Amino acid sequence: MAAQSTPFAKLTKHSDILVALAIITIVVMMVIPLPAEVLDLFLTLNITIALTVVMVAIYNVEPLDFSVFPSLLLMTTLFRLALNVSSTRLILLNGYAGDVILSFGNFVVGGNAIVGFIMFVILIIIQFIVITRGAERVAEVAARFTLDAMPGKQMSIDADLNAGLIQDSEAKARRIKIQREADFFGAMDGASKFVKGDAIAAIIIIVINIVGGFIIGMVQLNLSVTQALQQYTLLTVGEGLVNQIPALLISTATGLVVTRAASSESLGVDLSRQLLSNDRVFFIVAGVLAFFAIIPGLPGIPFGLLSALLFGIGYMLRNSKQTVAQAEVTKQEEKELEDVRKPENIVSLLHVDPMELEIGYSLIPLVDIGQGGDLLDRVVMIRRQCALDLGLIVPTIRIRDNIQLKPSVYVIKLKGVEIARGELLLEHYMAMNAGNVYEEISGIETKEPAFGLPALWIQEADREKAELAGYTVVDTVSVLATHLTEIIKCHAAEILGRQEVQTLVEAVKEKNPAVVEELVPNLLAYGDIQKVLANLLRERISIRDMVTILETLADYAALTKDTEVLTEYVRHALARNICNSFVVNNTLTCITVDPTLENTISGAVQRSEQGSFVALDPNKMKELINSLTVEISKMTDLGYQPIVLTSPAVRLYFRKVTERAAPSLIVLSYAEIEPRVEIQALGMVKI
Repeated sequence: MAAQSTPFAKLTKHSDILVALAIITIVVMMVIPLPAEVLDLFLTLNITIALTVVMVAIYNVEPLDFSVFPSLLLMTTLFRLALNVSSTRLILLNGYAGDVILSFGNFVVGGNAIVGFIMFVILIIIQFIVITRGAERVAEVAARFTLDAMPGKQMSIDADLNAGLIQDSEAKARRIKIQREADFFGAMDGASKFVKGDAIAAIIIIVINIVGGFIIGMVQLNLSVTQALQQYTLLTVGEGLVNQIPALLISTATGLVVTRAASSESLGVDLSRQLLSNDRVFFIVAGVLAFFAIIPGLPGIPFGLLSALLFGIGYMLRNSKQTVAQAEVTKQEEKELEDVRKPENIVSLLHVDPMELEIGYSLIPLVDIGQGGDLLDRVVMIRRQCALDLGLIVPTIRIRDNIQLKPSVYVIKLKGVEIARGELLLEHYMAMNAGNVYEEISGIETKEPAFGLPALWIQEADREKAELAGYTVVDTVSVLATHLTEIIKCHAAEILGRQEVQTLVEAVKEKNPAVVEELVPNLLAYGDIQKVLANLLRERISIRDMVTILETLADYAALTKDTEVLTEYVRHALARNICNSFVVNNTLTCITVDPTLENTISGAVQRSEQGSFVALDPNKMKELINSLTVEISKMTDLGYQPIVLTSPAVRLYFRKVTERAAPSLIVLSYAEIEPRVEIQALGMVKI
């Protein structure tokens, strides 16, 4: 509150009145004659204002920090023209326009009116042709490009807002800033025309003062030609300098404002940082100047002094860089040591990546983009394909090299534990016999890592020959990608965690909020949903149709909380998707289960708090497995995928009984088969 009672605060409070009075005073000055003493005060004020404007322009970071500059430029130009009119009136009427003008004239003319006049004309030319025209052109181009860039900047803000990168308040502030930039540079484009007009007016006023003063001095004051020329040239040059020095400063400030690039520092800091950033520049320039110093005919002393000076600057910059670099290294080492000492950083060591792929050093070219490796792109495609096929969000797969592995070996880890490994030969292709090979070829015998099929490593030169012979030929990256994909599908149930389930459910909630709000958390928690989804993925059932899954859970969760039973209900709801994966020509070729065996399995089901299990007699279990193995062999020999079809009440328990003996066996129930599908049974499991 105390700050508001200061004189400065009171002054800024009534600043609008002061500005209005200043403009009125400027206009009145053009009409009412001013005493020489008052003119001296205003001329000094003009120089002070110009110096202040230049300093503000130098220390500003962005052009918008001085957004009032176009209006201020207009006011200073009018003030300078009013001073020109007042000083011209006094020069022509009295032959005297105050001590300021007289002092400037004596200082520049120095007893020689012609030399002083020439120097003054040179100053005018510099301002008009170089600074004023340059600032005008830069302001015009800046305004044009700022206006052209507005739609793109607006679209960028909208994109960031839609992507959630910025908030509404920040987007609004950025839009306002863009509008202010356009208004500012447009105003600067117009205001720069005043600077140009001021320079032209100054030239005309000079001619008027000299010619008019020469005539008045000779005709009215009876001065000689030399006296008239000396007196009025001195006054004209003095008056021009007093007004044109501030004009030159204002023009310079205009150029600084419109040429100021985006930066977070003032002009002085940017200049020193960017000009003194490379010590080699100063060493090279110092060497060139030293060469000039020893050339006969050239002045050696100035070149030598400047060469030594620049060499010293370069030497100090190099030492400073080395000191700063050493300090940064020391600081980084201290920071790392301090981080190690912090007890909370031990927690980071406990982090386990969901999935990892470790490779031997000879397989690094598969990952290195510079060597043509596209494994990273393949991993991205695998994650996308798993999302489409299984509806599973595969976490980021960390790829790292491991010198402890054999050079050509790779290891796939799940939650830090190795679950698969394989070996690849770079610059080779894997040839696999799909059953239609009519000519054997030579190669290095191996096994396809994903499915364990016999295969051969062959040279690139034999690739075409192997394909013509009926082999399926794939490159090394495809072998690894296929293995990784199969591992993900086999362990999808372990990859899916509660966090991933929450992400899936939240995605459904955006478009189907009703089903999610009914189910979570009123009926089921995320953990329960995760168990159901894991049961589906364990048998490679896609969970992509999350809406149907959640609606089914909402229907039956009020009846039972048993996740295995809920899984069976979900499977029935996904019957069309499940059935279509195995039906060929509207026919499902499968193995059925003897009703007597189904009754036996159903009667052996035991339930506990940990879930249900089948307590089947060991002898019957052995007979069941033997019978199942025989039937599976029959289907495999006929070229069919082994599928077992049971009643809905037994499907889950039959799967539990046989999953260790035949983990990849597909077990379906009649409730999962569409009525239109024809069932072709090739055998029956019985004991």
